[in-house]
Amino acid sequence: MRWSWSKGRKTDMISFKEKKPVIGVVHLKPLPGSPLYRGDYDSIVKNALTDTRVLVMNGIDGLIIENYGDVPFYIDRVPPETIACMSVAATKIIQEHPSIPVGINVLRNDARAALAIAKACGGQFIRTNVHVGVTTSEQGLIVGKAHHILRYRRHLESQCQIFADIYVKHSYPLVQPSFFDTICDTLDRGLADGLIVTGSRTGQQPDLAFLKDVYQITMDKKKPLFLGSGVNIQNVESLLPFADGVIVGTFLKFDGKTINSVDPQRVQQLMDKVRHMRENL
Repeated sequence: MRWSWSKGRKTDMISFKEKKPVIGVVHLKPLPGSPLYRGDYDSIVKNALTDTRVLVMNGIDGLIIENYGDVPFYIDRVPPETIACMSVAATKIIQEHPSIPVGINVLRNDARAALAIAKACGGQFIRTNVHVGVTTSEQGLIVGKAHHILRYRRHLESQCQIFADIYVKHSYPLVQPSFFDTICDTLDRGLADGLIVTGSRTGQQPDLAFLKDVYQITMDKKKPLFLGSGVNIQNVESLLPFADGVIVGTFLKFDGKTINSVDPQRVQQLMDKVRHMRENL
């Protein structure tokens, strides 16, 4: 069945079957052209498919594929080989798991490439780290390009949803307006379909008080809010009530290390807890 946002939120194009969906991250190993690439692209796809199978077999609700291994990242536009290699991996994943909603995140901030990959492969949503405003990061200044991204989506005649981070991890706003203004600019003027909140770094949870404030605003605007980092078996009970879903990567890996393979036991433990919580949310 189609998934409707809770508490009066809009019904959207993403076909999540459960409320409060858990989206597992498929971290691609370093791709051709990136500094850490080791010369065996077939093994990269094989690893991605193996991680995906473990996630799906243990009950994950959705997937997001990202070029996590391509450090250091381009500020915005990635080269053609990155788009081509991500497209192949995404196509194989979606063909093997056609009933699971899949998103695309092209790091650091190439939402245009993400939309193109999603259009070609059947992805249902993308993540963009900086949608509006200007942010400083280890890559330098990242400038939001909502005006280009929304027009490019129209150009592609795409139904793909755009989930935008606010105060994304590993970065700092160049000028920091109030979080209320940031949210309004992202949703009302940037026309993002939903928001993502993270901690300051990969694997770190967002501040709970901040999360509650953002959640209230997105409820008023009837837009979805996802947690984008730091969710684990210990804190999901306190965090999930204040989000419409979570994106989980690091915790689901062996030993809780982002570069490791997906641990089936960790996926199963988290999903068991979330399923129990859904009965009371």
